[in-house]
Amino acid sequence: MKTKEIPRNEWREFFDIFSRQHEGWLATLEILGSEIGAQVEERSLAFEGIVDEGDEVQGHEILIMFGAKPDDHITHSISNPTTVSLEQTDEGADAALAIKSADGVTALLRFRSAVLPEMVDAVAG
Repeated sequence: MKTKEIPRNEWREFFDIFSRQHEGWLATLEILGSEIGAQVEERSLAFEGIVDEGDEVQGHEILIMFGAKPDDHITHSISNPTTVSLEQTDEGADAALAIKSADGVTALLRFRSAVLPEMVDAVAG
């Protein structure tokens, strides 16, 4: 496995591409922090997308969205993100996306299967 940090000035473009490649994939969101430990926030929900909101003046907020239908739609927000890193398998498949906030809490997005997007023949409905 290899991990690469995404530079802050590339977050919006990276999230746009990442969201299009993984839309509908089953994902789990874990929240990790020294005071709360490791907690599963969402499990095996269809990933809908991730966006970077705000700017340098107002501050950043990253939104991770799950669920394709209005009655199962969930959005998790991360205020004041400081670091975004992507863990990939040796083959280059995305295994996990980690977003660390200024308060030291990390949101960890994992897909059920770490495969190259071109190898997926269907997504969650």
